[in-house]
Amino acid sequence: MSIDLRSHTPVYVQLADLLRRRIESGELPPGSELESEARLSQEYGIGRDAVRRAIAVLRSEGLVSTTRGHATRVRERPERRSIELPPGGSAVTRMPSDGERRTLQLEEGVPVLEIRTAKGEVEVLPGDEVELTRPSSD
Repeated sequence: MSIDLRSHTPVYVQLADLLRRRIESGELPPGSELESEARLSQEYGIGRDAVRRAIAVLRSEGLVSTTRGHATRVRERPERRSIELPPGGSAVTRMPSDGERRTLQLEEGVPVLEIRTAKGEVEVLPGDEVELTRPSSD
């Protein structure tokens, strides 16, 4: 896999696509480290700014997590729990506020699921940890 410097697609998008494919194929499994920015820059013949932007894209998609001074890692996929939508309730997926991100300890790029009951009560849950189900009609 290589970067086409003559392509109209920006090099950071091409690198993000390449890394995403490696993550999705399992070549880079959850918990594994990505190569350093310097190594990726050298390997693909692109600048470190382009590497940083590619990693930022993957982080915003919730695929990797970064900690200053540490390697970028492929995010572990959390186990999902089933939540039943209450009768008359609704659900909305959205990006969390900064306060919600801190309270729920969410990585960048992880949405929240806002569940509203018929009475107007609201519960905000991490979108990557919840599987929303409908009540069965028995």
